[in-house]
Amino acid sequence: MKLMVYVLNDVHQLDKFLIALKEEKIKGATIINSTGMGRMLSESDDMNILGSLKFLFDGPRSESRVILMALEDEQIDVVLNVIDRIAGDLSKPNTGIVFTLPIDFIKGYKK
Repeated sequence: MKLMVYVLNDVHQLDKFLIALKEEKIKGATIINSTGMGRMLSESDDMNILGSLKFLFDGPRSESRVILMALEDEQIDVVLNVIDRIAGDLSKPNTGIVFTLPIDFIKGYKK
């Protein structure tokens, strides 16, 4: 069993992503609002001029979503395929990141 951590940068894709998970019978995801370090620093007092320039070109700081999922090993590829369909190629900038961690203990999880 693994904990999948997926940072979705385009929050407008969240509903499509969750619907696709449901269609694949994946349930139990937890969604957390988040903001990346780079986005926070771009508006800090220490980088005020650079933050202002970035705002002019990129618009206001946007949020991302961290999606946590406890998954059986055989579900990992299913979710990765959903991510590829919805978010596209994560090797491109500002799309997101996904990784898994082993779960040594879990209580309250329902298959």
